[in-house]
Parts: sequence; structure tokens; C-alpha cells
Amino acid sequence: MMSHQYIERQTGEVRSEELYADRVINFLYSTVRERGGPLFRAVTGRRMSAVLGAVNFDLGYGPQTARVRRFLARNGVDFSECLVPEAALKTMRQVFERQIRYWDCRPMDVDPAAVVSPADARVVVGTMDSASLLFLKEKFFSFPELLGGDRERWQATFVGGDAAIFRLTPDKYHYNHCPVTGVVADCYEVDGCYHSCNPTAVVRQVTPYSKNRRVVTVIDTDVDGGSRVGLVAMIEVVALMIGDIVQCYSAHRYDDPQPVEPGMRLEKGRPKSLYRPGSSTDILLFQPGRVEFAADLVANRGRPDAASRFTIGFNTSLVETEVRLRSTIARAAGRMGV
Repeated sequence: MMSHQYIERQTGEVRSEELYADRVINFLYSTVRERGGPLFRAVTGRRMSAVLGAVNFDLGYGPQTARVRRFLARNGVDFSECLVPEAALKTMRQVFERQIRYWDCRPMDVDPAAVVSPADARVVVGTMDSASLLFLKEKFFSFPELLGGDRERWQATFVGGDAAIFRLTPDKYHYNHCPVTGVVADCYEVDGCYHSCNPTAVVRQVTPYSKNRRVVTVIDTDVDGGSRVGLVAMIEVVALMIGDIVQCYSAHRYDDPQPVEPGMRLEKGRPKSLYRPGSSTDILLFQPGRVEFAADLVANRGRPDAASRFTIGFNTSLVETEVRLRSTIARAAGRMGV
């Protein structure tokens, strides 16, 4: 099986990713999916996903075990960023749900027009226009289905707009932060499956992100003190072994977390939600002509020196860039050079 590579944003270097449970995922999305429809549906259902999550993250895997130590060392988890010492994290679930001093270790551009990454993740950006080389519309997700079948209003709002897909790997910090400042226009859950976000699974399963359970938050940024990039849809997508998406917005650090509701004001860079636990995906949708993506993210997408599984599966160059939480990924249209 070919390797999966991405671009490290800070250095521009090509890195190879060791995909978590790659052999298991390959088996599920080849043999099981093709030969055992009911079994495949059971494995990617809510109940089995919860069981797999408990086995992998809660049962007997404290930080003293060789397995956990190997995982942490191999993935370079930096415990100096954490609010609690390493010894206080006694299960893999606690490792994945750790809190960090983001106000110190994830600096953010003060420009109100800057749109920031909602997570430590690997991102691919592009347009949802039908002529786009990215083919986001029918590969990663079916656009109308992604937002929910009864949300025609929002479907019309984002037609022909831009999109950014953030893939969180199991070693990452799993809080999502607000990418923009604005007021919540809508927030709702769409039921669905629990497909893996491993690149092999994404390539083999048709439009997986619009099949999975997800939470959609639409943010109006054209308000006083807002980011002024129009309406922004933030879609948090569960994956295999993800038990829940907890909405827990905090205006100051992690203090006094609140559920996200319409009418609430969200400040850019603040914690918004938490995946419990494992790997998962964030998607940002923008209205046409309202943002310009950072030039390096656009250029990296077509890098011929990186071997991406997305490139092979989608027949066009799709290389991810690793970005840090609260780093700038786009600006309001006409402000990229500012």
C-alpha cells in the first residue's frame, strides 16, 4: 500500500504519515465493505463505534504501558503544552482530550480579517465550483447532503463557495476552536454513520463526510466586531471510534464552557467543541468571493513531490498541509496581502 505524505507548513518539507490502524481500516473498506454489507454497516454504526472507542481508549491503557509510551513517543505529543502533568493522564482517552495552554503555544494573528485554523490538523483547501480541479463537491462530500436535507437555505448560501477540510489525526489536540468572530445564525446536528477519516477509507467510501454524523454551526461574521467574511459554516464530523462532539464554548481559556446556541457570539480562537476521542474532521464553508486562502496552502495542494493517497483516489493532485491551531489559513477577500 502506498504511503501517505503531507507538507509541513513551517518548513515546506514533505513528511510521511504513519496512519493509525491502517491495516484494519484497509481490511474494513475493502474486504468487509465489498463482501459483507450488513457487517460493514454494523462496524460503522454508532453502537459498534462506541464499543471500539471504549476498548481502544478506556480499557487498561494507562500511560505506564509500553503501548501508550510508544504511541506518544512515535507521534511526538508535547506534554509541555498541557495544563496538567503527563502523570495525570492515566488513559488514552485522557491523552486525546487533553487541554493545552493555547494562549501561549498557539499564537494568533490579531488582524480581524484573518480566518484561522480551528484545529491542529492536515488541511486541503479549494472551491466548490463544479469546474474546480479539487472536485470537492462529489469526492469528500456531496454538498447539499453535507448541510442536511432540510436546510435548503444554507445550501443556497454556500453554492459555488470555498471550502477547507481539516483532518485531525489521533495524536492531535482534539478541541476545536472558532475560526472566525461572529454570531451563531444556526446550530444543529445531522445524524449519520461513523466512517473512518483515514485517507484510504475516504477514497474508497463515496462522499463519507456527508454520510457521517455531524454538527453544523453557521456563523454570521458581518456583525459589529466580526471577521467580515460573510456567513461561515463550520461542520464537525465524527469518525470511527468517535463517541461524541461536545459543544463547550469558553470565552476565556477553558472556563465556564457553554453549549453553542443561535444568537451566541463566538470569538475567534476560543475553544468551541471537543471530539471524544480519536481522529475526526472539520470542514469550513465560505460564501463565494468572501475569502482568499493563504498562497502556500493553495500551492502545496499541487506539490508533485508528495505521494498523497487522495491524489491516487481522486485522479488529481490533492496534497494536505499540516497547520497549527489558530494559524492563519485565509483572509477576507482583498486583504491577503495585508
